[in-house]
Amino acid sequence: MSEEAIVDLRSDTVTRPGEGMYQAILEAAVGDDVYGEDETVNRLETTASQLLGMEAGLFLSSATQANLVAMLAHNARGEEILLGDQYHIFVAEAGGTSALGGIVMHPLLTDEFGGLSLEQVLGAIKDDDPHSPITRTLALENTVSGRVQDPAQHRRLAKAVREQGLKVHLDGARLMNAAVALGIPATHITAPFDSVMLCLSKGLGAPVGAMLCGTAGFIRSARRLRKMLGGGMRQAGVLAACGLYALDNNVARLADDHERARQLAEGIGGISGLPVSYFTNMVFIEPEDKDLEPLRAHLEEQRILIGQQNRPVRLVTHLDIDSAGIDRVISAIHSYYR
Repeated sequence: MSEEAIVDLRSDTVTRPGEGMYQAILEAAVGDDVYGEDETVNRLETTASQLLGMEAGLFLSSATQANLVAMLAHNARGEEILLGDQYHIFVAEAGGTSALGGIVMHPLLTDEFGGLSLEQVLGAIKDDDPHSPITRTLALENTVSGRVQDPAQHRRLAKAVREQGLKVHLDGARLMNAAVALGIPATHITAPFDSVMLCLSKGLGAPVGAMLCGTAGFIRSARRLRKMLGGGMRQAGVLAACGLYALDNNVARLADDHERARQLAEGIGGISGLPVSYFTNMVFIEPEDKDLEPLRAHLEEQRILIGQQNRPVRLVTHLDIDSAGIDRVISAIHSYYR
């Protein structure tokens, strides 16, 4: 009898290419992308920019690199960005914006849904005073820990800060999860922004890469900065082909991940002493401290992987987890608390 497959709930970054994506790699037309000659990269950049309603796009190695390039393009050394205290640029990208760009990050306290208020943001913009950094950019995020942000609120924030001379960037690593959850085109979310980052290697299932999109002038600057950071790739079409396949095949199916997150949350929602919540493709559980490590070990024994995190523990559904896998997780968690 064969061993059961691993159900890996640590992140939606753990997906592996399927047969269709591998075939796309084999068939990719390639060239030297630093010379602008990789046909598949060029096609991906055009496809992504059109999907997001932007003039131009740039393929980068990761979402972290794409956000960093965006911040370097929008801000000079000593200038300031405003962003939420939970947002990835601040908490999960090794402080690169400050360390490499000399850019000041001013984190604002986000609400329970990961949002920022108009009053907060406007109140944080600095006067033109030599004692303070010049506030140059507002960086927002959608989704925030799976929580879909209200596009109308983002429009209000963008309009208000643009009137104060700021640029507005969207960390849209899981942007398509938000679009699918809301049932709207991505352009309805991205319209207020000067630049948008979309990760290809999270829920969309590509093995590598992210897109940065914006005006043609912004992307010219971003391309130079990508090179400066060592991100100029040569025959990158073999990777870009995965991104194209993901955009063509793996967007609408995000609804399956959301449904499986709902099934998982409802399946374990009645367990005493285990608070559960879920948003898009993320389920959050809050075991008591005494249960954190024993629960993780119990699940690992049954070939189910969860992150070794503090509470709440995040369980992420993705294209490599089917309904049978969700049933296994529900059964395993129940068996621990029995």
